[in-house]
Parts: sequence; C-alpha cells; structure tokens
Amino acid sequence: MRLLQCDGAGGYHLTEPLPNDNAVPRYAILSHTWGADSDEVTFNDFTDGTGTDKSGYEKIRFCAEQAKQDGLDHFWIDTCCIDKENKAELSHAINSMFRWYRNAARCYVYLPDVSTAKQKANSDTSEWESAFRKSKWFTRGWTLQELLAPRSVEFFSQQRKRLGDKDSLRSQIHAVTGIPERALEGEPLSHFSVNDRLSWMEHRQTEREEDMVYSLLGIFGVYISPFYSEGTAKALTRLQDEIRKLEECTRDLHVTDPRCDKARIEETKGGLLEESYHWIFQNTSFLYWRDDPQSRLLWIKGDPGKGKTMLLCGIIDELRKSSAKRTLLSYFFCQATDSRINNATAVLRPALISHLRKKHDRVGKALFEDANTWVVLCEIFTDILQDSILDNVYFFIDALDECVKDLEKLLAFIVQKSSLSPRVKWILTSRNYANIEQRLRLDNSGARLSLELKENAAQVSRAVDAYINHRLMELEQIQYDQSLQLSVREKMQQKANGTFLWVSLVIKELKDVQAWEVVQVLEEVPTELTEVYRRMMELIKQLKRQNPELCRQVLSTVVATHRPLHLQELCVLADLPKQGPNVEETTATIVKMCGSFLTLREDYVYVVHQSAKDFLSDEAALSVFPSGAREVHQDIFSRSIQVMSKSFQRDMYQLRGLGYPVEQVQQPKPDPLAALRYSCIYWIDHLCEWISNSSTYDRSILISGGVVDRFMRKKYLYWLEAISLCTSMSKGVVSMSRLEALIERAAISSTMEVVRDARRFIMYHKSAIESSPLQAYGALLFSPTRSIIRALFKHEEPRGIVWDVGSGECLQTLNVERALYDISFDSNDSYLRTNNETQTVQYQSVALDTSGTWITYNSVNLLRLPSEYRPSCSVVLGDVIAIGVGNGRVWMCEVLRSIT
Repeated sequence: MRLLQCDGAGGYHLTEPLPNDNAVPRYAILSHTWGADSDEVTFNDFTDGTGTDKSGYEKIRFCAEQAKQDGLDHFWIDTCCIDKENKAELSHAINSMFRWYRNAARCYVYLPDVSTAKQKANSDTSEWESAFRKSKWFTRGWTLQELLAPRSVEFFSQQRKRLGDKDSLRSQIHAVTGIPERALEGEPLSHFSVNDRLSWMEHRQTEREEDMVYSLLGIFGVYISPFYSEGTAKALTRLQDEIRKLEECTRDLHVTDPRCDKARIEETKGGLLEESYHWIFQNTSFLYWRDDPQSRLLWIKGDPGKGKTMLLCGIIDELRKSSAKRTLLSYFFCQATDSRINNATAVLRPALISHLRKKHDRVGKALFEDANTWVVLCEIFTDILQDSILDNVYFFIDALDECVKDLEKLLAFIVQKSSLSPRVKWILTSRNYANIEQRLRLDNSGARLSLELKENAAQVSRAVDAYINHRLMELEQIQYDQSLQLSVREKMQQKANGTFLWVSLVIKELKDVQAWEVVQVLEEVPTELTEVYRRMMELIKQLKRQNPELCRQVLSTVVATHRPLHLQELCVLADLPKQGPNVEETTATIVKMCGSFLTLREDYVYVVHQSAKDFLSDEAALSVFPSGAREVHQDIFSRSIQVMSKSFQRDMYQLRGLGYPVEQVQQPKPDPLAALRYSCIYWIDHLCEWISNSSTYDRSILISGGVVDRFMRKKYLYWLEAISLCTSMSKGVVSMSRLEALIERAAISSTMEVVRDARRFIMYHKSAIESSPLQAYGALLFSPTRSIIRALFKHEEPRGIVWDVGSGECLQTLNVERALYDISFDSNDSYLRTNNETQTVQYQSVALDTSGTWITYNSVNLLRLPSEYRPSCSVVLGDVIAIGVGNGRVWMCEVLRSIT
C-alpha cells in the first residue's frame, strides 16, 4: 500500500509506504471494485508507466482530483502492493487496514457498474438506484470494513457523478446489506452482538477464503496474524478465540456498564429532554473549555437536583454526534448507594479496555483484583493519553462527591493527568463541596461552572420550565382542562426554584391524586427539597394499619444495602409479606407506598437521589432506624443466612456437567437464585458491620454449633457454586478473608479451624470454580486428605472419577524424583514408562485439552487442574490419563463410564 500526494494540477506522485507511526496528513481513500474477480491487484496494474494505457489510471486521476477539490493533499488507493512473502508486512497491512479507513478524512467509493450516463437533469435517483443496489461493491468481503470504518463515505458513478454518501443513502444501504442504520450512523460496533456482526458478512465473497475472516478483524477490534492456507474454519476459530478474550476482558473490567447506567438514569428521571440542557452549548465557560487548547478541565458544580447528571448526559450525546472517529469519549456515573460504582478504581475502568488486552490475556481477572490494581490502571490510563492514534480524548465523571472510597487519590490523579496534553479534556460534576474545589486547584487550565451563579441560574430556571412542560403530559387527570393545566404549570414554575428533582418528586405525587386535588396538593408541597422529604415522611406515617412499619422496613433495608435490590431480594431481606400469587407485585406495591424516596426500574429498587438517601440516613434516622443501623445489618445477615441455608443445594441450575462454562450459563425460569443473589454476595459484609458497630452481641452465632459454623459445615460448598453462578468469586474471596479476620478478633478458636480451611479452599480453587461452577465439587479431589472442607463434603466428591492423591487404594502416585520429559505406555499397554524407564504400574487408558488445563471426557471439560497438577508430559489410554509434572511426580486419573 502506498500513500500518494496530489500536485497542483490534480495529478499525483508516489510518496512513501504507509507509516507505522500514524504521522501522516489528512488523506482520502479510494475504494472500488475491479474488472477481474481477483483481490490480487498491485500498484503496477494501474498504469504501464506512461500513465495512459490502463483503465486503473483514470481511477487514480479521479481520486487525485476529488481529493484536491476537497482540500486534501494525500490519498490512498485501496490495493495490495506489498511483498506477499513478507509475513510481517502482510500482517501489519491486514491488521491496520480498518484503522486507516477509520482515520481517513473521506472515503470515495467508485462504482464502475453504476452508470448515470442517461440521467436527465433534475431527475430522481430511480434511474441508477437499481444498479446501485446490485453493485458488486456490496458483495466483496473487504468492502464491509470500508463501509463501516470511515466517518465519511461518498459514492460515485462510472461517470464520476456523486450519488450521495453513507448518510443520505443510509436506507438504501441498509436494504442492500442488512446492516442496522445505527451502525451506519456511527454507533460503536461493539454495541452490536458478535452474531449480528458476523451476519453482515453473509452473501459477501473474497478471492481467498481466509479473507472472509481477516476482513472482520477491525470490525471486532481484534488482532490475528494472517496465515493463508489455514482455511476458513481455522481462521474463524482463531478469530472467535480473540473475540472471547476481548469479551472476558470487557466483562472483568466493567463492574457495571456506564452505557446501561446512563440509560437507567435518563429513564428514571423522565427522559433526556434537549430543552433542558441545550443552553450549555452557548455558555461561556463551556465554550472556553471546548475550544481553547489550554482549557482542559471543566468542573460543573451545583446543589442537589439542579440537573448536573442530565446536563452531562446531554453533553455526552452531542459530543458523540460531532466527534471524529479518532476521538475517545469515556464517561462514568458515580453512585454512593452502589458499592460497585462508588470508588476511584471503578471510575478509571471504562476508558481502558483497548489498552488492557495484553495484560489481561497474561494475568486474567486478577488484573482488577489485587492490591496493585490502582497502580496498574493509572499506568494504562497514562498510555492512553499518549496514544498517537487519538486526536481528542474526553473523560466525563458525574457525581464526584459520591465517590466514597479514595476520592482524594482520584482527584490528585485527575489534576496530574489533566496537565499532560491539550488533546485530553475532562468534565467533572459534583455538589458544591469545598474539599473538591480545593483539591482540583483550578487555574488557567481549568474552569468552573456554578449552576447557582446568576446568569447560569437563569438558564437552569428556563430549562426547568421546559422540563415542567414535558412532565405535565404525564398527569392524565388534567389533560382535558386547559385552565387547570395552565394553573398547575404556573404554580410549579413558581415553586420549583430551578430544581429538576423537585419537579420530579412533585409529579410523582400528583399522579396519585384526583384532578380536583392537584392544586391543593401543589399548594401544600414545600419549595425546599429537605422540606419535601420531611413531608413525604409524614405522609408515610399517616398510612393506615401496618403500612408505616412495612415502609420503614423497606426504607431501612434499601439504605443499609450495598447495591440496588431486586424486588425478590427486597422481599426476603426486609421480611415483607409473601402472601398472594405474585410476590413481586406485592413488594412493588409496598415500595410505591414509600412516597417518592424510591423508584423502580426493571424490577430493581433505587433511591431516587443521593440527597434522599442522605436525608433518610441523617435527619430521618430515628424514624428509619429506631434501634440503630446495626440492628438492620443484623436482620439482613440473619435473613440471608436463613434463606441460603434453606435453599442451597448442589447443581441449582441443573448444569450437570462438571466443566460446564460459566459464560454459557443461562438463568432458568424461575431462577432459584433470584431472591438470594444479594445474600450470596454480601451476607458476610452485614455480619461484620453488625458486630463491628456493636459492643454487645450474641457470641453464640460465631461459636462451634452457631449459625455461622453450621452454615460453613453444611452449606459452604453450595455457597461457592452460588457465588460462581453470580459471577462474584472475587468478592467471595474478599468476604472469606473478612470472616476469618472477624473470627480471629473474636478469639473463637472452635470456629477458626473450619473458617480458615474454607478460606484456603476458595483461594486455592478460585479460578477453577470461577470458570465452571460445578468445579466446586471436582475441587474436592485436589484438596489435601486432611482438609476439613473435604472431609465435611466427602459425599459430594464426583462419583465415577478415581483421582490418585497418594492413598494407594486405586491408582498409584509415582515419584520419579527428577524432572520428567517423557511419559508413555509400553507397546502392550501394560506398563507405564517415564523417561524411558519402565514403572510397575499397569492400567487401561481419557484426554487432556490442548492447554493442559482440563481433563476432558468425550471432548467435554471434566476436571480443571490446579497449577501444580498441570503436565510437563502426559499420556492417555482408554479411560486412564497419566500426568507427569515438573517435579517428577506422575498423577493417575481414571474416569469410569458413569460420572455424577
């Protein structure tokens, strides 16, 4: 591939090969179909040297002239003129092609099979549209990325007449290719499923069969070296393996998906209304931040409910529409009520996926879990800021004040990195907290935008008025009374005080009153948020019969827990009534009685706003926690361990296969873990919070025979299966360490032995159980014979597998006492040979996977081997496998015909 430079007359001359450092000027790319059926076209096929004998020369002239007309000095002809024998150059070309299309200022698609020669002046597209839909360009494999990667794709007929671009012809292209219009509009391709993206290649062809796979690399954002002659099947297998690794990295990286958080926030706040945020794009402080290279940080601050989050959502949407392909736009929404997204490490994760793959492939999920996670993420983050492929980098962090862990560390990091490059810009939002302002140290490179300043407050007030108009449409009881609508609108505008949250809370209350009560209720509602919350609490206390107590149980549980609760989880943890045909409906009804403190989305219960949680935790604490918060933690712990002890059993999802991979697990309906997930993950946290905040507690729960000891002895292995199904093994490891420390501080030696052994068990077998939930039972085979957990759950060892661990009863463990380099059965399948020496062990011969990690049976994963059991050499014969490890030991495993 070569980059060409236009001369002043619209001609061209060859400049240089495509460089590796991306240091090239803006350029155009020509994509087209060939007269022959081959993708093997070289630069020399364009011209014989005189420049006039071949039709390809006209295409070069067209591209040069069009590029010059569009103000571009360079263009790239999409053709292969590299040394096919040079594997490194070939690999770089194939893996870089998507990037070069993405970075191009324009892509010209020349369609020699679409003619406009007979088109009359001012005629519509119908004369050439039929040929456009049938163009060979839409059938070539490589043109898929040429359509999706560039921001600007323009189509030209055989006569060089512009037919339109990817935007104006979007519906026609969608009809031809089946590619969703969202993808054609520039939505990140990662937002589409793997199967969807693979389907876009259907009905396309390439000269070399492997190119059907190689042309998809950029679309999936992965890298593999081309190996022609490997065939489509092997190439596809390698592609799918890289996609799997990328998905694993993404899954491990995101505790929650910021895109989902953004959608949830917008929905719970009544939708993102353009009139409520468009004023920011005329704001002086914002324009200074956006346009001045020296302004790299904008801090938007304001009181609760002033619309900071929705303002940021609007900025994200608008910048995403206008940003170039080489722009990284990353955002994060802190939420103090959710322990998964209220810490500094979680804030950095979403921006790092493209730079984490190499380290993640080597280290795995542990990359995000050990004590060095913050340091690693900071290093990778710095690499992103120095990435030459990116023109601009935007980082948005909402609600910094809700980052309850390591906020100071995060602020110091932001201050340091915001000074590195003018390409990197930050927007932060928070309440008016002096400690944040002090640590941000805003100077010439930063700006603050206070929503309380007079000129900004006026804009916010107008935005709130527009929000009121929008939300009033939800009040069905006033839709047919124009006079009442006007009265309600005016009253709300008078009392809203520029606060979106006030409007949202009041609208929710007005939905439940009759038309003749609306004005009266509006008169009664205070203007200050705190007063609104007080009124909501008083209304709850006025409920009849036991409803106030049920509301208290719900509010105290929601405030005390570490993440939003599913309705079934809330029912269990708050000990709500379970009568009636539908527990979720009953629980939802009680949630709705809690005023406007709570909101429901997809059956999960959220506190409506951080200010509401602050009110419930502080000013209303005596009403919500009459016996103190520690009692609520005790109740949550007790109910959790009770319901787990009652419900846990082996193979709750009926997976059956010991090696069934967790990524393929689908939740059954009904889900036996639906009401237990929170309890599985957090029961130890609430136990620790109860005991740590209580000077007097019943020590009987911790001693031998107490509820904790009984749970560990009877349900521990089933709990490991459950937290694997909940994809929370890492949290399980942390929880067991907390439990061990708690028992140690309490000096209860009788329980310490089983807890300590349980902690060792999860540490040692974490990766196996994390990958396949039922390996919790296979792991028993690899545990020491003196292990307490193994002894307690001996009855759960897989039947039908004889794994020799030195007992000498079934299969022998050989010790060669030196490194093994070879292991085999003799020619008669009677004796085992190690390092060419015959051993007096005879057995009939299962399989080992290619990575040496799994023992398989009938090509299905069976037992995941701990690291010290993994082979330096191995041999299989029939149903017996012999594994030689580096220290000279040989392990023998026999798999019988019946495995349970």
